[in-house]
Amino acid sequence: MYKAKAYSAASATSALASDIITRRDLSEHDVQIEILFCGICHSDLHSVRNEWSNMMPTVYPIVAGHEMVGRVTQVGSGVTKYKKDDLVGVGCMVESDGTCLYCKDGFEQFCPNLTLTYNSPDKYIGGVTYGGYSDSIVVNERFVLRVPSNLELAGVAPLLCAGITTYSPLRHWGVTKGKKVGVVGLGGLGHMGVKFAHAFGAQVVVFTTSPDKTEDALRLGADEVVVSRHADEMEKHAGSFDFILDTVSANHDINAYLNLLRLDGNITLVGAPSNPLQVSAFSLIMGRHSLSGSNIGGIAETQEMLDFCGEHNITADVEVIPIQKVNEAYERLLKSDVKYRFCIDMASLKSE
Repeated sequence: MYKAKAYSAASATSALASDIITRRDLSEHDVQIEILFCGICHSDLHSVRNEWSNMMPTVYPIVAGHEMVGRVTQVGSGVTKYKKDDLVGVGCMVESDGTCLYCKDGFEQFCPNLTLTYNSPDKYIGGVTYGGYSDSIVVNERFVLRVPSNLELAGVAPLLCAGITTYSPLRHWGVTKGKKVGVVGLGGLGHMGVKFAHAFGAQVVVFTTSPDKTEDALRLGADEVVVSRHADEMEKHAGSFDFILDTVSANHDINAYLNLLRLDGNITLVGAPSNPLQVSAFSLIMGRHSLSGSNIGGIAETQEMLDFCGEHNITADVEVIPIQKVNEAYERLLKSDVKYRFCIDMASLKSE
């Protein structure tokens, strides 16, 4: 085992602060990575503040971060996919059993024995896993991803969560040229949904409660922006969408969007409102509509997404910050005061 610099929280009410953590030494199939950038996901904030205590209680100290890109510094003797100095990424998961039906089908994210990048039991050294708010990490090569060399690294980091979370359902539901696609919300997830849907050739409509987001939505690739508070604008699109990606985590009327679907249209939720959504049976029945959910993607699909981004020059819109401003970033995240993801320059950790 070796020591690594990190930022951790000691309790649900503590600020994130400089810390020293323990990482495991390399085993045969491990890759050691110097972390260069780490995105800040809203789930980091939820976890640090133990706001998901009913589902995933936080074990303290916690080192968050599951959107990291870096450079390989060492590889184990059995590693075949990577070598020293390769640019790589690590996302939301670092281990699975590899034997269940989900793993065999490339859906590691649904493995019953999945190990998340942070706050999951660490079978190697005990305690829980520590994430990317750190200067380095050791990960089994199966969960390391190759990063296209032509992309700006800070903008790549959020692709490991926000990117795959939006790419996967768009691919699964067959979004291609000629499809009409809606994206509800224009935040960290929504802005990636717009970029991908546009790159797939779809007609893209953004739904927002904020008229001042129109210019930005069009810049990102939307063909049209609808202010969802305006009933006449919503009614104009009734029965016309093949697919709607709902990225909103606040409570909202899902039936208003179900009514915009054409026959056999689908809405997929990637946002997670804290209270259950009320769904009208008639909103589903009358157009054979479907409502589904999606979370991240498997390793192969995540690599596919990164390769697609490399081919189409797609990255997240990021505000790069030093690690010393992470607590300020959390407060701004609560106010949606970022376009569209914070990304930590981990070189700033060297001064700690």
